[in-house]
Amino acid sequence: MRKADIAEEIFKQVGISKNEASDIVEFVLNLLKSVLQKGDSVKIAGFGNFVVRSKGARKGRNPRTGEEIGITPRRVVTFRPSQVFKKYVNS
Repeated sequence: MRKADIAEEIFKQVGISKNEASDIVEFVLNLLKSVLQKGDSVKIAGFGNFVVRSKGARKGRNPRTGEEIGITPRRVVTFRPSQVFKKYVNS
């Protein structure tokens, strides 16, 4: 499912214009990105949690050559689904 598909579903079910539905989807996604960029978590009841984790520097290997390379520290976003969401997906 793409952003356009989500906007289309909002258009069909809520009855607002396609442009407004698209703007809502963009606004929500930009809001999520800005909160996560600050390092805060996003908790959506009945869906799950988006959490920013920090990963330290480590050594890795190039799979082709076996050459050792350094992997720089970085932040990653993880998603943990709620129990309600897990139950829904598995039913």
